[in-house]
Amino acid sequence: MRARFLQPVEIVEHVSDNVLEPVHAAYYAGPPGKYLNLLLQARQDFLSIWRVGDYREKVSQIRILGRQIVLVNAPEVIRDILVKRRDNYERKSPQMRRALEYLLGDGLFISDGPTWRQRRALVSDIVHKDRVPAFSPIIERTALEMARRWQQIPDRTTIDILPEMAALTAEIISRSVFGQELGHADTAEVSESFTQYQALVDSTNPGYFLGLDEGLPMMRTPALRRAVRRLHHVIDRIVEDHLAGRGSHNSMMELLIRRQKRNPELGLNAVALRNEAATIFMAGHETTAATLTWVWYLLARAPWVERAVHEEIAAVCGDRAPTVEDLPRLRWCQAVIEETLRLYPPVPILARQNRDADQIGDIAVRPSSLILIVPWLLHRTESLFEAPHEFRPERFMDGGRPEPYSYIPFASGPRVCPGQHFGMTEAILCLAILAQRFRIVLPPDQKIVPQCRLTLRPRDGLPGMLVHRQRGPASDTVTSPPAREREMAAVGCPYSA
Repeated sequence: MRARFLQPVEIVEHVSDNVLEPVHAAYYAGPPGKYLNLLLQARQDFLSIWRVGDYREKVSQIRILGRQIVLVNAPEVIRDILVKRRDNYERKSPQMRRALEYLLGDGLFISDGPTWRQRRALVSDIVHKDRVPAFSPIIERTALEMARRWQQIPDRTTIDILPEMAALTAEIISRSVFGQELGHADTAEVSESFTQYQALVDSTNPGYFLGLDEGLPMMRTPALRRAVRRLHHVIDRIVEDHLAGRGSHNSMMELLIRRQKRNPELGLNAVALRNEAATIFMAGHETTAATLTWVWYLLARAPWVERAVHEEIAAVCGDRAPTVEDLPRLRWCQAVIEETLRLYPPVPILARQNRDADQIGDIAVRPSSLILIVPWLLHRTESLFEAPHEFRPERFMDGGRPEPYSYIPFASGPRVCPGQHFGMTEAILCLAILAQRFRIVLPPDQKIVPQCRLTLRPRDGLPGMLVHRQRGPASDTVTSPPAREREMAAVGCPYSA
């Protein structure tokens, strides 16, 4: 029955000499004015509901069952909403809150009001950009360990890149933020259970359109409960180890515990600690894993860019492994990450719910309306980016920067991702270390389908052929910490400051 109202999703991809238009959904061509059909289509695939006219600088609105939805796709107006009038648009949408509350509780990502302001200051201090360089040795070591493991895989073996990148970034975030190694079994558990959670969650919440400003709680099916139980099992063990004194004394978790003891008004009991740990853990690994997965897809489809990346790594690093000191000279690596974030922002919808009536452009906005800022649309708007559907990392090189508020892969304003500097450093270093040694080859006819549930991933993962480029340099040994890591251990974790 429902299939009668859905339009088949056509996926567009064009590859030619030195030009790549990577996979994206074709423009929506369903009958105009059929907004219930559009809502059903969004439940299947949020990226396939946009008409060609939506990829323009403008503010527009529709109503579904009387509920007002305002689409904002103009940088100056986005700045007004996220910065100038931020107090009225602080709340995440009921769809996002309901989709994540079972997993994250009142964690920073979905909280608002005093809880958000209190914990935002705490988490922002912990992951401040000035603290990131001291953690780069952990990123380097963990990426090198993955390179050593990949080296044991026979050349031209097919592997699924998505869970590989999820395992890598989960291990990095665990070691960097919690001071503990997860190990392969737990990283696989996290990756598999969050994939299952995303597949089961309903991100449209029909109750909101039926008049409930808070939406309806998500139905906690047995499968959903199992996925959450598996995730919480890993996170809870980390929290319990710290509460029992078995965790690292230099970890972020230990810092949170010590601050709670000094400031009981923070209200960081065991449940709150678990919620913040889950938020940082999931946000810290999932978004970078998705980004790195798309990077491998793009490099496989654009060999001219891949060659530029390989040549740059060889020129900058020679036979040694890339380190954080090389980042300023790894311009192609950085540009590839930035362009990947433009084409495939990990969170492609930034949805807000306004508290009070307001005016956005020429539109009078009712209280509790749904305000959509969609980086997927914004980053592909032709007036803001030339050839917006094409993969062109060079647009971020030689001083090229997008117009303010036209490029927001980490959101913007007070709710900008506090871990963006950590995430960028992590993504560039992991790319450089692994691309120095390996390529991923995809069959020309392989169908890759972008899918937006909570984050933007390839729907069926990314199976690809792992091709060995060279043996790891002799200096790659990871049996003992590099000098900078030993220095960090001597002075203590900077998160403990």
